[in-house]
Amino acid sequence: MENEKRKPRRRRKRPHGGTSFHQAGPQDHVEIIPLGGMGEIGKNLFAFRYRDEILVVDGGLAFPEEGMPGVDLLIPRIDYLVQNKDLIRGWVLTHGHEDHIGALPFLFPQLPKVPVYGARLTLGLLKGKLEEYGLRPGEFSLKEISPDDRIQVGRYFTVDLFRMTHSIPDNSGMILRTPVGTIVHTGDFKLDPTPIDGKVSHLAKLAQAGAEGVLLLIADSTNAERPGYTPSEMEIAKELDRVIGRAPGRVFVTTFASHIHRIQAVIWAAEKYGRKVAMEGRSMLKFSRIALELGYLKVKDRLYTLEEVKDLPDHQVLVLATGSQGQPMSVLSRLALGTHAQMAIKPGDTVILSSSPIPGNEEAVNRVINRLYALGAYVLYPPTYKVHASGHASQEELKLILNLTTPRFFLPWHGEVRHQTNFKWLAESMSHPPEKTLVVENGTLLRLTKDTFEAVGQVPAGALYVDGLGVGDITDEILMDRQLLAQEGLVVITALAGRDPVVEVLSKGFVKAGERLLGEVKRMALEAIRNGVREKKPLEKIRDDIYYPVKKFLKKATGRDPVILPVVIEG
Repeated sequence: MENEKRKPRRRRKRPHGGTSFHQAGPQDHVEIIPLGGMGEIGKNLFAFRYRDEILVVDGGLAFPEEGMPGVDLLIPRIDYLVQNKDLIRGWVLTHGHEDHIGALPFLFPQLPKVPVYGARLTLGLLKGKLEEYGLRPGEFSLKEISPDDRIQVGRYFTVDLFRMTHSIPDNSGMILRTPVGTIVHTGDFKLDPTPIDGKVSHLAKLAQAGAEGVLLLIADSTNAERPGYTPSEMEIAKELDRVIGRAPGRVFVTTFASHIHRIQAVIWAAEKYGRKVAMEGRSMLKFSRIALELGYLKVKDRLYTLEEVKDLPDHQVLVLATGSQGQPMSVLSRLALGTHAQMAIKPGDTVILSSSPIPGNEEAVNRVINRLYALGAYVLYPPTYKVHASGHASQEELKLILNLTTPRFFLPWHGEVRHQTNFKWLAESMSHPPEKTLVVENGTLLRLTKDTFEAVGQVPAGALYVDGLGVGDITDEILMDRQLLAQEGLVVITALAGRDPVVEVLSKGFVKAGERLLGEVKRMALEAIRNGVREKKPLEKIRDDIYYPVKKFLKKATGRDPVILPVVIEG
């Protein structure tokens, strides 16, 4: 009708930087290079390349395993990115966990300052990390976006982000539209129907992408072995409320410092039962400060220090502390050992471990739990108490993602090989399974065309060890030396080679060597020096003449194989 008002046309939001209209030719392909996160949980880093442009996703770290003495952190090798740095057009961050942004202070200085896109909390945490390592956030091109934004990276990559619930706010997956086809990257996720902040996953975007056609799905494999659904954070909040409400004395809670939703649930319970909340631990204080400043954490009163609450009645005290993984110098470990300077665990205290041990940390966590029991505390931890839930999807949630996207090709990611393989089997059991699924390792060069998906090569990958101020100067050989020193000990033989040779023998971590044993080592060294001086041997040969006989003697006398360090100087 002529007089009927025409409805205004809905204007589509333009992506940052424009839109690509490039059409791929029959030989064109996208290269996908996982430089971390494959066959492991940690060090997440992807590079997507089309022709002469690269998009980078995330840049995380991993924590050292038990057999890595002295190592602080592990970061991914980025030889491929350094060699192709002029092709990098942008960096997209899915969320603010350490295994996704923790390596960036080490990676950024090696690469050009391209735009780095991240949500508000993600960039807030990243800025804190950059400052921690002496870098100025203002020197980098950090661009804040929403978890559901659209961005254009270079000429070829359009990225549609979509919110996914996880164990940290502002978490996104991404729909990557390329000239070859659409790639869906779920990011870390679980499908929580009742998240603490009320912001559920935006699955409509996934469903739309699936309806349009998904060429490749890259998805979180962490809980691919677990049947059913991952419990909601609201269920954990209710259990925390229950156990905190029943606690007779002081309450100590440890969880991951970045788990803002879990910390919020603990604060809610503390406020409900009239407890003052104190925080202790560097990472806990840092994350909470940033979350408070940005509005992701809310408190009715304020957060206190241990000094402020130590004299309050026990039933008014709740302490949020670091140490969920049994780290030796964490607050909870020092409380368990009785070495904390300001507070001590006493009978009647309740300690809640609102976390699960990361693989490899089980023994350390169990030691802390046993010490807390010995001090008379009530210790509550999963699975006996429902005080923790994973941030990753279980099998029924993974099936839903597969059904929504119905990808032609599939790449399980973010998990050990067993997790990736179980996800592969799960995908193959679906009524519409992917045409091809690849389980790959870090550094695999994957080629994706409109009709094929295959591994075509390998680029340098693996881990660089961060030890103090050193990055990459610790090798596997050095770690083996450290392990040998820890297991077998050290024998140092210091000798002055001359007419009247002098020898001193010192052992550390070896055996409680008696005078006979060390005396024999000293005698053997003196004999080797006298013979060497008489025969005018070079110092290097004299060192060998000491090393090999002493090594053989100590092995026979003690059954052990210590590190032997002969130091011979000319007298």
